[in-house]
Amino acid sequence: MKLTPDDIYSKKARGEKITALTAYDFPTARILDGAGVDVLVIGDSLGMVLLGDETTHQVTVSDVAYHTKAVAKAAQRALVVADMPYRSYLTPEEALSNARILVRDSGADAVKIEGGVAIEEQIRHLVRNGIPVVGHIGVLPQSVEGKKYRVFGKSEPEAESIMKDAKLLESLGVFAIVLECVPGTLAARVTAEVKCPTIGIGAGASTDGQILVVHDILGIRSSVSPRFVRRYADLENVIKQAAEGYCRDVAAGTFPSQKESF
Repeated sequence: MKLTPDDIYSKKARGEKITALTAYDFPTARILDGAGVDVLVIGDSLGMVLLGDETTHQVTVSDVAYHTKAVAKAAQRALVVADMPYRSYLTPEEALSNARILVRDSGADAVKIEGGVAIEEQIRHLVRNGIPVVGHIGVLPQSVEGKKYRVFGKSEPEAESIMKDAKLLESLGVFAIVLECVPGTLAARVTAEVKCPTIGIGAGASTDGQILVVHDILGIRSSVSPRFVRRYADLENVIKQAAEGYCRDVAAGTFPSQKESF
């Protein structure tokens, strides 16, 4: 049965952890959905992971919509969440227009949007107009210059800012909040003080769920290697070895064989 935002929200009260991974294409989404992943996120990370960009800033609504359509076709159970990319929600009206492209036109079940107090009116407008929203606070990749990522929330002012954002997001009606690169103790505090579930990435084990970039857990290397990633496979070498074997067979004239020919 297809999961809904309400299903994800209610997992916290039942003490059930939420699993989330990024997905950008049909076959990967099909496999992750079959594996039981609860939430598939079409992240604007696709710019860095798939397109070779240095940041997420080059990703457009059209890019996210394109990949969302593929993931949505594959998701029989998982909730599909599409990122609102950089500068796609400067005003409440623009936020709603672009969110409708991702949800109504592309098949997402919800959108994820970065920020708290600074985008209060945008989130309010989305929720009022029936767009399910996942909040995202802590480190905001769209606001990071280059690759200068750091843990956010170590100082008291930063910690209080995150708490303020979390409570605001809850009051606005988001059904989940992503906490990125914040101290584990702070993530635990946020998780305890809001009713909606928290989904951590680099935020310790006390959050209500976890999210990672799928290429990271599969061992496909990138230009960054975050401390919070756990690799479950080494697909980079598997793919390389397969390609090398193919090249050897073609060069040697052993592929295709008679059996592989018509």
